[in-house]
Amino acid sequence: MRLPDRFRCDHALLPDGWADDVVIAVDAAGTITDVARGDLGTGLPTLGRWLVAGMPNLHSHAFQRAMAGRAERGDGGGDDFWSWREAMYAVASRIDPVSLQAIAAESYARMLEAGYSAVCEFHYVHRQPDGSRYADDDAMSLALLAAAREAGIGITLLPVLYQVGGFDGRPLAPRQRRFALGTDDFIAQVARLRRAEDADARIGVALHSLRAVSPEVLAEVVSADPAPGAPIHIHVAEQLAEVDDCLQARGARPVAWLLDHAEVDARWCLVHATHLSAGERGRLAATGAVAGLCPTTEANLGDGLFAFPEWQALGGVYGIGSDSQVCLSPFEELRWLEYGQRLRLLRRNVAAPKLGGSCGEALWRAACLGSAQASGRAVGAIASGCRADLLVLDPEAPAFMGRGHVEALDTLVFVGGEGTLRDAYVGGRRVVAGGRHVDRDRITARWRAVMRALG
Repeated sequence: MRLPDRFRCDHALLPDGWADDVVIAVDAAGTITDVARGDLGTGLPTLGRWLVAGMPNLHSHAFQRAMAGRAERGDGGGDDFWSWREAMYAVASRIDPVSLQAIAAESYARMLEAGYSAVCEFHYVHRQPDGSRYADDDAMSLALLAAAREAGIGITLLPVLYQVGGFDGRPLAPRQRRFALGTDDFIAQVARLRRAEDADARIGVALHSLRAVSPEVLAEVVSADPAPGAPIHIHVAEQLAEVDDCLQARGARPVAWLLDHAEVDARWCLVHATHLSAGERGRLAATGAVAGLCPTTEANLGDGLFAFPEWQALGGVYGIGSDSQVCLSPFEELRWLEYGQRLRLLRRNVAAPKLGGSCGEALWRAACLGSAQASGRAVGAIASGCRADLLVLDPEAPAFMGRGHVEALDTLVFVGGEGTLRDAYVGGRRVVAGGRHVDRDRITARWRAVMRALG
């Protein structure tokens, strides 16, 4: 089902706040062409009473959905990111293009049901488990693009360059072999994948981390710009051990080193950026780059807390992502972002912009804009020129009882609840109806079969 050419809603969250009696026009390609306010919708179909833009997910490793909940047993007190990583490698070693498509389609369908309407897929599982090539070098990337089409989610696919195992340039470990691509192979792959771009699929580039790419290769890839104007993503400063290793190997903290050696600008998304000095924060915020925050994963891995109010005070751009897929709800990501700061600072409503301002609405609007910037696509807002990625809220849901639309985002972020999201549209196509993905049964049946086979 597609949206009508013109429709109305009682209340819509526009870039400058809630508006009443909104009429929206959408073209045949699924792009919003006009947004008007006032009592102009007489005779037009009503989409819903409360309407908000879908949230782009700026950081996803879809295959990790297969291990969510399976790395939660203690090892005697030494558990950290690095021990979790070994468990992740074990799962990655067993996934092929067929199972990857099934896992990703399930992940993307559940994201859509939860309120995400687009995804940035940070993809580094390129080769066969022994490091040899598939018959089609792009098999794993194409599986992800197919999964996105199948689920109906917009995608920014970010092929990842991952070449060495540490700042010292050591070779990749056996479990990392399938992540490897030569620099020329990587640039050629990005160029090939760009042929698949359309209104719902964008191709960017990603560098796994400073420890996984040499300074010379980083400079070569960024200067080659295999996807002109496309987003560039990188994991950075996620763990204290990474900061210490970078200081020892390169004489600078990771973000400071990156800013000194690359022309970081608004195309860049620095994923996590958890451990920044005050100087790094100021320099990074001034570039307009996005801080890619993944609070539930950062909490799950024990990474630490991002200095969020300090970043806000600098006018820093931020967005959110599901990362390891332990959580697929954008509302819960924002809840963890705010609650982490409340615990750190011992005060409430950290993200609220002013006296009486809505904390939930401020988080949602800012994260939508930042995540859209990181995706390199015109999404994340109800505005002319943006994709018609829309969430229809159900004001009759139990969580909303006694509340008006101006409290909707506070309720969604801090209360949540079943049935709050009624329908979702991506590019004008309905992908969620009555809270269920339109193809949930088939997608989930295949997911179950794959997970049983993986054990």
